[in-house]
Amino acid sequence: MATALDKPPVSVGSSSASARPKSGFRKYWHLYAAISPFYLLFLCFGLIPVGFSLYLSFHRWDGLGSMEWAGLSQYKYLLADSDFWNSIGNTLIIWALATFPMIFLAMITAVMLNSAVRFKNVYRFAYFLPNVTSVVAIAIVFGSVFSTNFGLVNALLQAVGIDQIAWLNTPWGIKIAIATLMTWQWTGYNAIIFLAGLQTIPSELYEAARMDGAGPVQTFFRITLPMLRPVLLFVLVISTVTGLQSFSEPQVLLQNTSNDSTFAGGPGHSGQTMVLYFFQQTFDNNDFGYGAAVAWGIFLVVIIFSIVNWRLVQRRGED
Repeated sequence: MATALDKPPVSVGSSSASARPKSGFRKYWHLYAAISPFYLLFLCFGLIPVGFSLYLSFHRWDGLGSMEWAGLSQYKYLLADSDFWNSIGNTLIIWALATFPMIFLAMITAVMLNSAVRFKNVYRFAYFLPNVTSVVAIAIVFGSVFSTNFGLVNALLQAVGIDQIAWLNTPWGIKIAIATLMTWQWTGYNAIIFLAGLQTIPSELYEAARMDGAGPVQTFFRITLPMLRPVLLFVLVISTVTGLQSFSEPQVLLQNTSNDSTFAGGPGHSGQTMVLYFFQQTFDNNDFGYGAAVAWGIFLVVIIFSIVNWRLVQRRGED
C-alpha cells in the first residue's frame, strides 16, 4: 500500500513560477499606455526645451550659424547688465501695484459673494469673465481707456477739474496702466478661489462669534482671515508667479508708443518687464544664447520671490 512518503516529489520551481504575481508595470501596462501621451508631450515640449535652453545659455548663437562656447560669460554679463536690472525693477513695481490691490478687492468681492442670497451664479460668472477674455482684447480696450486725448480716465479727470495725464508716455503712468489692467483681469479669478475657501469655514464659528457679541470686523479678522491663510498663501504665490512673468499686457498696451521695438516697453523702457527684455534680446537682437541666460535669470527671480512671499505668510501665521 502506497503511502504519502512514496509519492514523487513535486517540482516547486515550475508551480511557483506560474503562480508568481506579475510586476507592477506588466500588470498595469495598459494604464501606463493610456497616460503615456501626456508624458511624451511633456518630454518633447517641456523637459527637452528646458534642458536645451540651459545648454544654450552657455553658448553664443544667432539662431542660424554654429554655436560658440561662451562658458559663464553670458551670466557674468547678465549680472552687470543695467537694462536687465531695470526690467527687474519695472516688473516688481508693476507686480506690487497690481497684486496687493487685487488681493484686497478679491477678498472683499468673495465676502460679498458669500453673503449674497440671490443670483450667486450670475455674480460668479460676471467676476470670472475678465480672466477668460483674450488678453490682447483687454489690452486694446485699456489702451483706449488710458489714451491721452480721448481716454475715459482723462475725461473723468477733466470733469473734476484735473489736467489730463499722458498715461502711456510717462514712467509711472505706464506702470499704473499695466497694473490696473492686471488687477482688473485677475480680481475675479482670485475672488472665486477665496469664495471656495470661505465656503469651507464652519458656520458654527460665526454663530459662536455672534453669540459672544463679535461684530463683522472682529469676525473677519479673528475667524475669516486666519481660516483663509492657506488660500491666501496659494493666491499670493500664484499671483507672484504670474505677475513676474507678465508679457502680453505691456507688449500689446505699449507696442505703438515706442519706435525702438515692440518689446521696448514704451518710452524710456518704463514698462519693459523681464519677459519683454528676454524677447527683445532673443528675437530683436537674435542673441539666443544671452536670451536663454536671461530666461534662467527670470526663473531664479521668480523662485526667490515666491519663497520669500511663502515664508512671510507662514511666519505671520505662526505669530
